[in-house]
Amino acid sequence: MTTSAGCFQEFREKMEQAGLSKSAILSFKSNYESLCRGETGMIPESTIEPIKDLPGFEVVRERAPEPELLSKTVVLKLNGGLGTGMGLERAKSLLEIKQGKNFLDFIAEQILFLRKKHGSGLKFLVMNSFSTSRDTLDHLSRFKELGEPKDLELMQNFVPKLDAKTLRPVSHPSNPQLEWCPPGHGDLYPSLHGSGRLDEFLQQGFRYLFVSNSDNLGASVDIPLLTYFARSNQSFLMEVCERTPADKKGGHLARKGDRLLLRESAQCQNSDQEQFQDIKRHHYFNTNNLWIRLDLLKTILNESGGFIPLPMIKNSKTVDPRDKNTKPVYQLESAMGAAIESFPNAGAIIVPRSRFAPVKTTSDLLALRSDAYRVTEDHRLELAPQRHNIPPSINLDSEHYKLVDQLDEALTEGVPSLIDCKELKVKGPVAFCSENQFRGSVEIINNSSDRKALPGGVYEGCHAL
Repeated sequence: MTTSAGCFQEFREKMEQAGLSKSAILSFKSNYESLCRGETGMIPESTIEPIKDLPGFEVVRERAPEPELLSKTVVLKLNGGLGTGMGLERAKSLLEIKQGKNFLDFIAEQILFLRKKHGSGLKFLVMNSFSTSRDTLDHLSRFKELGEPKDLELMQNFVPKLDAKTLRPVSHPSNPQLEWCPPGHGDLYPSLHGSGRLDEFLQQGFRYLFVSNSDNLGASVDIPLLTYFARSNQSFLMEVCERTPADKKGGHLARKGDRLLLRESAQCQNSDQEQFQDIKRHHYFNTNNLWIRLDLLKTILNESGGFIPLPMIKNSKTVDPRDKNTKPVYQLESAMGAAIESFPNAGAIIVPRSRFAPVKTTSDLLALRSDAYRVTEDHRLELAPQRHNIPPSINLDSEHYKLVDQLDEALTEGVPSLIDCKELKVKGPVAFCSENQFRGSVEIINNSSDRKALPGGVYEGCHAL
């Protein structure tokens, strides 16, 4: 245990001077005190039980859908990321996906379609960070029917970075903005409370909140699923997918007593790694698509002073992430899905993989841009029927395709067909075209350093250029 807990007054004063809410300060204080107590956040295998049975997606079709529930629903898209890992410098949601449209275009069109078709007052918000706010609101201003852009925003809080040596607020006079960092999407709860938006929603008659990542276009508002959640009387519903071997190193859902919880890899001891990665033991992972009862969220927040105590996530960085020679710092974060443990009568439901299609890499982006995905009448992106809800597995050489600019350069002559492709591996710099058709398992190899064009035609198996 460190004696640095007494330093919190410095953080409080810094956060108050920055205009942060009481809820934001108390949430950060909870994480800071966890760090000072030396908490590791570890969840031993011996303290949890695997989830054996969960309702499948078919249960949402057992009840007649109730579109009128849309008028009691708030849709919130988490939109704080820049996609720097893919070489982006603006909001990731502005990245072009298909038909000249970006994530925000598809999301806005989905909301407007539902409002028009059902005559509903479906509420829509984006949760921005200080890095994404301006670009996002500028873009949303194109959709006049959505309303005033400033009314569409829930601003994510920001929190101080900690000097890794002293655990005091870090100082960086040459660029004071680098003294702050985002607190992770667990900040959803204090942001809703501290901004007054939660009270506003409740006063306006909204009862249900659907939250998902803006880069996951599979996470559209599903009326039968909304109906299922509303009639279940659950306080919190997490959409989960079944883990595959490709997901074994990611977090999973488990049970502790009468509550559900999430365990991430950072919370798993080395001695438990074999069981952690056993997908036959721990079957399900969190899609980050969450349904929340707003009135019950208000009750929980009031009981804890405006935030939900969530497991602290400590990230080691440098104060200037672009300069590894600057001072080492800690960034304290939390994850919104971990709140499942705090809600009474929380549940989870197994959903098709089609509801989990995030773009984390250029491989994901290539899949969405290809004919493996199609645009529906209601502006959703879904896998083509012949794919049977199984996306193509794509592995692009990170040396040549990690950045969006690199992928764009490889696709100047068009996007190859992946509708019949099970697996695609690409090594070396290759220029594709719209006449390339990949079927089954395909490997394209270019061992030279010069980009080579792949002639049009059908490709199966391994091909060296």
